[in-house]
Amino acid sequence: MDAATQNKNERINLRVKDSAKQLISLAAEFEGKTVTHFILTSALKCAEETVREHQMMALNTKNSRIFFDALAVPVQFNQKLITAFEEYEKHVISK
Repeated sequence: MDAATQNKNERINLRVKDSAKQLISLAAEFEGKTVTHFILTSALKCAEETVREHQMMALNTKNSRIFFDALAVPVQFNQKLITAFEEYEKHVISK
């Protein structure tokens, strides 16, 4: 079941110009959808693309090698970070 057909319990309200509503209505009609379903599926598609663009990184061969090589190097904490961890441990109680 996709996000457009799951149980609905949230609401989004829009105010648009008449020309925008007419265009959306026409597009929805062409696709055999209600205006609401057309807007929802269109917005979800755009949202998924936007999230994908911000969550994924595409690297060429050279840059991917540099990236993975950097991940393979063991982490070495400097003294400032060690001190910060020690201060954290003194002041924060973990459950």
